[in-house]
Amino acid sequence: EVQLVESGGGLVQAGGSLRLSCAASGFTFGDYAIGWFRQAPGKEREGVSCIRERTYYADSVKGRFTISSDNANNTVYLQMNSLKPEDTAVYYCAASVSWCFRLGFYPRDTVLPVDYWGLGTQVTVAS
Repeated sequence: EVQLVESGGGLVQAGGSLRLSCAASGFTFGDYAIGWFRQAPGKEREGVSCIRERTYYADSVKGRFTISSDNANNTVYLQMNSLKPEDTAVYYCAASVSWCFRLGFYPRDTVLPVDYWGLGTQVTVAS
């Protein structure tokens, strides 16, 4: 059974940091691009970061977020620093068997280029 299990979300003050983890199982980790989407209430889903041989970031998080991978433990991390209230969202781990998915906002009703999803973890940044 394929699983992507996120952890590490929570409530933090603006300017603070959180580290999200995504533990993957049930598929060959090295064959997939793994990354993070987020969705705030009333907004489209946004691809924020992805890793497969190299790392990619949306402009909205570049310089503040760092994605990394522990291949021995099939886990991907998203270190989030200098958090802002606009980073508040549910963060979803995603796996794609093709190359890293396009980052940025996806219009509603778009079929997202993702093969597997986690259930999400809430990140709330208080001003």
